[in-house]
Amino acid sequence: MLSTTSLVHVAFGCQEVWKMGELYPPVEPYEKGMLDVGDGNLVYWEACGNPDGKPALVVHGGPGSGCGTGARQIFDPDRYRVVLFDQRGCGRSIPHASEPTTDMRHNTTQHLIADMERLRDHLGIDRWLLYGGSWGSTLILAYAETYPERVSEIVIAAVTTTRRSEIDWLYRGAGRFFPEQWERFLEGAGSTPRDGAIVAAYARLMEHPDPAVREKATADWCAWEDAVLSGETNGASNPYGDRPPVAQLALVRICSHYFAHGAWLEEGALLRDAHRLAGIPGVLVHGRLDLAGPLDTAWELARAWPDAELTVVDNAGHLGSDTTRAHVLKALDRFAHQR
Repeated sequence: MLSTTSLVHVAFGCQEVWKMGELYPPVEPYEKGMLDVGDGNLVYWEACGNPDGKPALVVHGGPGSGCGTGARQIFDPDRYRVVLFDQRGCGRSIPHASEPTTDMRHNTTQHLIADMERLRDHLGIDRWLLYGGSWGSTLILAYAETYPERVSEIVIAAVTTTRRSEIDWLYRGAGRFFPEQWERFLEGAGSTPRDGAIVAAYARLMEHPDPAVREKATADWCAWEDAVLSGETNGASNPYGDRPPVAQLALVRICSHYFAHGAWLEEGALLRDAHRLAGIPGVLVHGRLDLAGPLDTAWELARAWPDAELTVVDNAGHLGSDTTRAHVLKALDRFAHQR
């Protein structure tokens, strides 16, 4: 189902910043832990709300952003059992990607899918609703297409599938809107030709033994990401650059690692295999002005997934604007009744 609206929401990765609206009261986890997922990795998780409520998993963006507390407040705590987790190498999970000794070979999309399934089994959950956006959207789709029988519903704000074409747009194509900033981003990659190998160059820099090299690459990457979002923030904030240094290092190392490998997904596979989502109700909310992740991906997904409803937010970008949260809250409240 395709529709348009002027309702918008503010989201980055999965760390939502909601404006103007009724959120549920802040809640603290009633349970938390560190799940051993193998390869020396421990993944942080927490559960909030009603232990007997409808299970829901929050899948954060980045990759590598970690999940904040904001997502807790979009779920009715009386009706939902909300699970949040930090993906490998970021947030409170260990080992942390900011540490140069952390082995990134064991941090791939397939590892994260397996971690989610292990967490579901660990918590004794049969099926759960999945919520997230941006990179979280990609991981949600990859998990749901692998384990459709484990997914009750999906709610996504800012749709991506991390195709190589999408990566190329974000780190090269969007440069036509910010030529000065993109030239600096290109220069930061070193002698990289303009052939799409910029992300791979940054991934190599993030593995450099000299911490000064890693720190500069991190700053250059964050500056570019903030430039792409600058039309939405109006210079009031830098969603990447304002992060603590350690969080920045982990985020850029993980992002460049994933995107240099096309997220280990066959090009177009998530759209090609969207038929596996048949029978899973979905709500997609996407900003028409999303420069980081243009609308066509959300449109293609909605056409390939007949059980998905797409709402196009006319005055929103990747971060959203003022009230798209109304659509997300409405979807989550609707799905809360479906057990």
